[in-house]
Amino acid sequence: MSDSRSKFFSFEPNRRTFLAGAGLAVAGMAMGPRDAAKAAGRITVADPGGPYSIGFGEAFYKPFQADTGIEVIGVARQAEPTSQVKAMVEAKSYLWDVVSLTLSSRKLLSDQGLLEPLDWNNADMKALIKPAQQPDWMGTNVYGSILAYRADNMKNKPGSWADFYDVEGFPGRRALPKSPIHTLEGALLADGVALDKLYPLDVDRAFKKLDQIKPHINVWWASFGQSTQLLQSGEVDFLATSNARAQAAIDSGSDVKLIWKQALFGLEGWAIPKGTPNADLARKFIAYCANGKRQAVYTKVLGYGPTNQSAFEYIPAERAAQLPSAPENFKQMVQINDDWWGANKDKMFDRFNAWLLR
Repeated sequence: MSDSRSKFFSFEPNRRTFLAGAGLAVAGMAMGPRDAAKAAGRITVADPGGPYSIGFGEAFYKPFQADTGIEVIGVARQAEPTSQVKAMVEAKSYLWDVVSLTLSSRKLLSDQGLLEPLDWNNADMKALIKPAQQPDWMGTNVYGSILAYRADNMKNKPGSWADFYDVEGFPGRRALPKSPIHTLEGALLADGVALDKLYPLDVDRAFKKLDQIKPHINVWWASFGQSTQLLQSGEVDFLATSNARAQAAIDSGSDVKLIWKQALFGLEGWAIPKGTPNADLARKFIAYCANGKRQAVYTKVLGYGPTNQSAFEYIPAERAAQLPSAPENFKQMVQINDDWWGANKDKMFDRFNAWLLR
């Protein structure tokens, strides 16, 4: 996610931009494919870069290469790689053998037959949480969209979306993302909708509830980095953000608390572009990444949860409590419905942006 969660708010693929972006990606391939002769014992893996490259390097890339002799070259991908994958497959010119995708990105590519099927005849892969198991994609990490607050500034300690909307009972400066994604869900949860009844979203009801909180929002933040800064500086006391961005404020010394109740979760994972000559090696690599002990390693660097619950046997309790897929946190959350957002994203952004200007 680059912070891939940032793309969930503003850079996720949609059908307006997908084809246009693919054309640009083809142009970017003028550098040419990798030397096929050299690729026989080598795979190129595209991740979001930054801490992902560090965490996945220690958890997956280095040990896989040591155990198998297959060279792994890690590269940072664009915030939204779907157009590049489409271009690679259509041109049969493969810069990557494995790529990190969100579930919604996976669906867009899978629906067009652009991904290789995986081999699920593997015990570690079968042990993953159910949302991580797709025919052509394997989830590697779970991210959370949560509420967080400055414990040193909030006299009363909030614990839910209803508390976020209760400005008299829980006074303090507030912030929300400048995006309908997660914001509409939060409004409905504040209005009493149960987690298991959240989707399909009752949009009219959500905007009616948002009308109540709008005058009390001090900042509509535009990036996840900004949300961390708002917590660190104390400019706001109570906001919605990603768990990793709130954790970054905690790690910097800010007295911030996370609220897991009514949080949303999404997943990222590995997929293989259709037709890559290294597909079998790529499948072997992906299966390797399903192991719980290996997934535990990346949590030292990344604030995201493993998809193999056995990983928590190797994660210190203090760190586990900060991760979305820890059992105590995970049971309080609901999965983001990528199908609903895929079908309604453009309309929701148009309506939300118009509502902000009113």
